[in-house]
Amino acid sequence: MKDSFTEIELDRVDRRILHLLQGDGRMANADLAEAVHVSPATCHRRVRRLVEAGCIRGFRAEIEPRAVDRGTLVIVGVELDRSTPESFADFATAVRRLPFVLDCHLVAGDFDFFLKIRVRDIADFNRLHGELLIALPGVRQTRTFFVMKEIIDAAALDF
Repeated sequence: MKDSFTEIELDRVDRRILHLLQGDGRMANADLAEAVHVSPATCHRRVRRLVEAGCIRGFRAEIEPRAVDRGTLVIVGVELDRSTPESFADFATAVRRLPFVLDCHLVAGDFDFFLKIRVRDIADFNRLHGELLIALPGVRQTRTFFVMKEIIDAAALDF
C-alpha cells in the first residue's frame, strides 16, 4: 500500500493552520484565516493543499466511547508464528477487516503487533478474542492488557 503523504515545504502559516485544526477541526475558514493572518481565500487554498498533500488525513468527530457502549479499552500484544514479510502482510490484511480494532502497529521487541481495541466489557472482548483474534493468520499467542484508567488518549501532535 503506497503512502499517500506527499512531502511539501510547510511554512509558519501552514504549521499554524495544522495546529489550530488539530485542536478544532470544525473551525470556520473565516476564523482560521483571521487567526493565521491571511485572507479567507488564501486560507481555503492552503487547507485544500494540506489535505491534497496528505498532511491532513481527514476530519471526523471524536466520540465519547461510553456514549456508544464501548467504554472498555484493551491493548493486545500479538506474536506471530513466523517473522516474515509475508506473515506480517497476511496478518495486516486480515486485521484491517476487524472493525473493533482501532489501531494496529507493527513493533520491534517481544511482540510483532500491538492492537488497540474498544469493546463493551470483558465478556465482549472474551468473545471477540476467542472467535476472531486468535483466528487471525499466523497468530502464535496474544497477551491482553485491560486499561484501568486512560491518562492520555489521542493527544495532539507536538510540533
